[in-house]
Amino acid sequence: MVQAVPCLARPLTTLSPEGRGEAWSRFLSGLERKNVEAFLVSAGVVALAEIGDKTQLLAFILAAKFRQPVPIVLGILVATLLNHAFAAAIGSWIIAQLGPDTLNWILGLLFVGMAIWTLIPDQFDEAQSGTGGDGAGVFSATLLAFFLAEMGDKTQVATAALAAQYQMFSAVVAGTTLGMMIANVPAVYLGERLANRIPARLVRGIAAAVFALIGSAVLLEASKNLVL
Repeated sequence: MVQAVPCLARPLTTLSPEGRGEAWSRFLSGLERKNVEAFLVSAGVVALAEIGDKTQLLAFILAAKFRQPVPIVLGILVATLLNHAFAAAIGSWIIAQLGPDTLNWILGLLFVGMAIWTLIPDQFDEAQSGTGGDGAGVFSATLLAFFLAEMGDKTQVATAALAAQYQMFSAVVAGTTLGMMIANVPAVYLGERLANRIPARLVRGIAAAVFALIGSAVLLEASKNLVL
């Protein structure tokens, strides 16, 4: 056993400097290819999964309500980074500990609460300001809404699965985040454009209805497994 270590090490230690350099180059090249593959696959999977998803509708509604695309886009970006990093690191373990039903009850009630909050008029004259709140408030509301919407969502599950498959944390999180932005940024700017033609009260009503529907759907899914 003592002599096995030099034997195992011999192929590397006996290489010339040029040979060692070539070996490292091949290793790094393979690592780079795997990172690029993980990034591109993650971006493509999430972008496709987001088409028609509730978060895409959420982006549209938030843009129509607040009429400030920049803080909304930044909120989506930060929420996605936090949520997908969480998913890639310990998300699947936390979900397994809570159980899907408990998680659905929590998320469903939070969305119903957000529906009620959305119906409360903003404390300013929207007709004069032309916007739906200060930038920090819009950013915070978007961050919270998107972080909650992604909890237990298929894109969060996909992120955890891709991270486990590739073992490339940064590449997977960067890819899934890019996929989210590809799908949701156009929805933000479309919602902001249409908002100027829609009364603020109607926008609040639609946003509240969307939150309530999402919350009700999640609660209904959780209630299916209740033991009576």
